[in-house]
Amino acid sequence: MLEADTCRPFMGVWMSAVPASRAEEGASVACLEDGLKSAAAARLLGDELRRLRQERGLGLKDAAHVIRGSVSKVSRLERGESPPKARDVQDLIHFYRVPRSRARLIENLLEQTRNEEWWRQYNDVTPHFLRRLISLEGQAAKIYTYETHVVPGLLQTPAYTRVLIGAALHGVAERDVERRIALRQGRKRAFRNGRPHVVALLDEAVLWRRVGSREVMREQFQYLLDIGQRENISIRVVPFDCGPDAVPLSPVTHLRFDDGGPPELVYLELLNSAQYLTRPREVDQYRHVLNRLSLAAADREHSQRLLSAAVARFT
Repeated sequence: MLEADTCRPFMGVWMSAVPASRAEEGASVACLEDGLKSAAAARLLGDELRRLRQERGLGLKDAAHVIRGSVSKVSRLERGESPPKARDVQDLIHFYRVPRSRARLIENLLEQTRNEEWWRQYNDVTPHFLRRLISLEGQAAKIYTYETHVVPGLLQTPAYTRVLIGAALHGVAERDVERRIALRQGRKRAFRNGRPHVVALLDEAVLWRRVGSREVMREQFQYLLDIGQRENISIRVVPFDCGPDAVPLSPVTHLRFDDGGPPELVYLELLNSAQYLTRPREVDQYRHVLNRLSLAAADREHSQRLLSAAVARFT
């Protein structure tokens, strides 16, 4: 079992298989709670639609023409990546000849995908690919993230975020800058009630790369020191002398869920887009990468000392 303050691998904790009962008809939606968040509902809905298609021996192409779309549209729907349209879901229910009792459960999921979430008020300043991540962070039981250049967005202070946004979006109106900062700070809502369990792996370069003034840097690293004291949050540093075979070339985030939907996914952010990986083979590959990185990272206590040194360096 992974402990947040050790270098031991997390393979045993995060590789738990989906229970066999999930394959039974309606198992994933039979015990839904009222008020399910829209992100979880969308994932459950997509998982159920995929199961229905596979139970009937149909491929993505068979479903694509039913909803007047492409194979990629069906794939996004089944992965919960795009808002489901009522007409598409109803057409698939009819095409798959779903029994009425099971159809009602699917329709209930569809209704719950329309629940409003706090971040929707910032849609005008939020890239589409990032909206899904923000929603999923609030549903995750575990988040394991590795960042190569800057502090992860989920752990940034407002001043640190302001510098990054100013550098990336030159000429943007001050109002939009402030809204982007408010959005990023709002992501900390995910830390309510001791959830999720977060392990943030920071390349040591993050502790040295100057982002704004000395005051900005000092405040940011002091915040990491403080939040790293929480039982469910561990900040660990990957030292410079770590071998290249253990260090990914780009950031990686792995999210684990316990809400009855697909159990895990990997998020890879690119320059102007992102990838959400859910296929078991792909997830296993990145889990293995993060496992090696976890072994190479400094433990929790050593990482705290490195953060303290960073605070002192910018004092």
